[in-house]
Order: sequence, then C-alpha cells, then structure tokens
Amino acid sequence: MLNDEVVKAVEKVKPSIVNVSTVKMVYEFFFYAFPVHGVGSGIVVNENGLFLTNYHVIRGSDRIQASFSDGLMVEGRVVGVDPSLDIALVKVEETGLKPAELGDSDTLRVGEIVLAVGNPLGLAGEPTVTMGVVSALDRQIVSRELFFPELIQTDAAINPGNSGGPLVNLKGEVMAVNTAVIPFAQGISFAIPISSVKPLIESFKKYGRMVKPWLGVKSIDVNRQIANYYSLSVDYGALVVEVSPRSPAERVGLKPGDVVTMMDGKPVKTSSALIRELRRKSVDQRIELLIYRGFSRYVASPVLEEAKF
Repeated sequence: MLNDEVVKAVEKVKPSIVNVSTVKMVYEFFFYAFPVHGVGSGIVVNENGLFLTNYHVIRGSDRIQASFSDGLMVEGRVVGVDPSLDIALVKVEETGLKPAELGDSDTLRVGEIVLAVGNPLGLAGEPTVTMGVVSALDRQIVSRELFFPELIQTDAAINPGNSGGPLVNLKGEVMAVNTAVIPFAQGISFAIPISSVKPLIESFKKYGRMVKPWLGVKSIDVNRQIANYYSLSVDYGALVVEVSPRSPAERVGLKPGDVVTMMDGKPVKTSSALIRELRRKSVDQRIELLIYRGFSRYVASPVLEEAKF
C-alpha cells in the first residue's frame, strides 16, 4: 500500500537528515556587531562526517552547527562549495554517521510521487515530511544570483529551513536536493538533481576538494531563427560562440560557429543541456562530442580539465 511505502521511505532516510543552524555576525554603525541566525537542512553522504547542503544556507556564516537524528550536536566546517549549483559540502569530526542512499535522478518521471524531508523554519524535533509529485523536469530558473538549467519541479511543500534537505522517491533514495532560494515560487517547489551533485561528492572523496570539469566553451541555444541567420545545417544544439585559449575544446579544434548536438551518445539540444551534461562528468574524463561545422559533421574527443575559476 502507498501508506506503507511512504512510511518505509521516511524511516530509511530520516537517520541521514541534518538540521543545520548558522550564525553570521553583522556589523552596523559604530562597529556594533550582532548575530544573525539561519536554518537549513542537510544530507549525510558518508559515515565519516561529510554532509551536503545548499550553498545559500551556509554562505557567509561564521559558525555552523549540525544536529543529527540521534540528538548529536556538533560544529561543522565548510570543505567545498559550488555556488553555481547552490551546493556546499560540510564536514563534522564524527564517524559512524548513516549516509543516505543517492539514487539516479535521470530515471525520474513526471507524475512520480516524491517526498521532501527536512527541517522547515528550524523547528525542533524530528524532520518534517511533505509529499507531492514530480511536476516537471529540466526547468530553467534564473534568480537574482543564480542560473539553474535543470531543476526538478514538484508540488511537495518546500519552505525556508527545508533548503539542503533531500527529495526522495518511495524507495527512500535521494533524487534531488531541495532549494527554497527561488523567491517567486508559489505552490510549486524546486530541487537540484542528485545526478549533478554526485560528481562533486566523488571529486571531494578523490581529491580532498570539490573540483569541476572544464571544457572551455561558451554557447547559445540553436533554434530555427538562429539556424537560418547563420546558415546552420541543424536547428537545435549548442552553438559555440567562444572558445577559451589553451582549453580542452581548443586542443581538439573546436571553433566559434560549431554546433554541439550530442555528448557521449546523449542529445544536446540546447546550451543548458550542454552545461547539464558537463556537470555530470569528471575531471580527466574523455568525452565524445558530435559537432556540426557548416554542412559537415565530425566527432571531437576532448579530455576535461579542472576548472580554475
């Protein structure tokens, strides 16, 4: 029964939820300082004290306190951030934590039931659960500070304090990281796909820091108007408008005017799709790009490097 599935999913993920409290010192006139408190949620990703949350939850904080389901309260420190994805990794000096099971957000379907778990408004006690469905996939949202090319839209309630907590399926697998950073959302909520976050976690485990892959191109969407104006042979894809010097893209011969239509066998229909697929790759990974140049096409195989910015 659905009720039993929901209960089992919550029981599975609940030990991996973190209640995040932050303190930031703000200075007013005459150098008078006063603390500003913030709240959020987090997700344990390994047993040795590593958890993830939203970057906007911990941004500018002077102190981070993490509370766990067993009553443990401990100080945390930020060990890696990706502001462009609104993701941060925080470390506490504890072992034996229960990591959540991270699923594959690429398998999510519109209409699938999902659960948002977290600590809305910093309320004390066990995490709060809300239920909804996946309303849409690959939503593009532009906030005052961020550009999200691939958010999951859901009608499960996500309130301040839920940010950084998990959106899970009925198997209790984390499919996305909830975010309440979109200020104009009413009756709908958004979450960051876990498939875009996993490479950051793996890079930290491998390198001791969060690293991002870099191709070295800037692109725009191709549509019929763009295709007609530039006499392109395809009316979809990511049109390269700039190639960075000494970048992986330059080394394999990419040039402005090239159109990327596929990466590792997956269609790339927009510049946002190119960004999404790159986020899911790893540093030092060789990728295969299908490129249209004029009315000819070819395959380029750059090796991604670590982003230096």
